[in-house]
Amino acid sequence: MKSPLALLLVRWAVLALGVVIATHVVPGIHCRDTGSLVVAVLLLSFFNAALRPVLILFTFPFILLTMGIGILVINAFLFLLVGRLVDGFVVEGFWPAVGGSLVLSVTTMIVNGLVRSSRLPRPPPSPPRGPRGPGGGDVIDI
Repeated sequence: MKSPLALLLVRWAVLALGVVIATHVVPGIHCRDTGSLVVAVLLLSFFNAALRPVLILFTFPFILLTMGIGILVINAFLFLLVGRLVDGFVVEGFWPAVGGSLVLSVTTMIVNGLVRSSRLPRPPPSPPRGPRGPGGGDVIDI
């Protein structure tokens, strides 16, 4: 899967799966219909690509001070922002946004782990070793 378009579609599918799971698991996050879900996923994807790196750059001292928990706050803020902008996708407050971002992070981590483990290259087979080393000659240890 080397095509950038295929990679983008897989990322959108994983993001959509995470948002759907968040709407079913986290109280306070609701999605009215599929159209709202698609718009929310597209907007969240855009925010993750455009706003998230800038926010991480400006809040880097806070992220270091909180040992990474600041990234969770940034993700929750983006989730809450999408909930405010998309009609039909409701995020009722900060804590549901934190829960949604946690579900989204865990979903992404699990799916990426599954995809990565299926794509791991296998190590090349080792050459046969003779009784006296790989070449069959004398072994000199220094």
